Amino acid sequence: LRQEGICVLTNRMNDRGCIMKRVLIIAGMVVVAMAVATPFARLGGGSSAEAHRPSARGVFYNPAGDPDPVGVAKLTEEDGSVLVRVAVHGLAPGFHGFHVHAAGVCDAPFTTAGGHFNPNAASHPNHAADMPVLLVNADGTGEARFKTDRFDIADLFDADGSALIIHGGPDNYANVPARYGTPDATTLATGDAGARVACAVLKGD
Repeated sequence: LRQEGICVLTNRMNDRGCIMKRVLIIAGMVVVAMAVATPFARLGGGSSAEAHRPSARGVFYNPAGDPDPVGVAKLTEEDGSVLVRVAVHGLAPGFHGFHVHAAGVCDAPFTTAGGHFNPNAASHPNHAADMPVLLVNADGTGEARFKTDRFDIADLFDADGSALIIHGGPDNYANVPARYGTPDATTLATGDAGARVACAVLKGD
């Protein structure tokens, strides 16, 4: 039977229209699943051992509100540290500051993510959040893989969560030579990395 364009199960399952609808629905589900899984597949991993380790992941979006992501990241505890993997595309070439920020909210222009994750009230570049800069190639793509022992995965999931931010410029890590004077408050807080060009809310994996 057909009811307002919806296939209703009967003993006659050979209705061509119903069969085609089921095929299209299944195909659509497969496409959606692949769209979600493929970007993270670029990061590697996925072993059975890794599946049992504390981990987090995030999907980067730009502040323009485009629905398509510009990158992904995965963080996994491994041998007393956290393995960070990130892959991006569609960003401006060059070095970009890359940090964990203190709140898991990515409302444009991403100031909602707060400042650097810094539970020990340290100065930059000794924030728990401080990580290596991300190099983006001429084609707008970039990848990084490194380990940090400055936080555990559980630390990132406090009351307001955490987010990853990619900045528009390089991070100078407050490395200002004495001949240029004393680093100001902005340099000590942010490394002068500039605007926030991508944000990813971290979620438990």
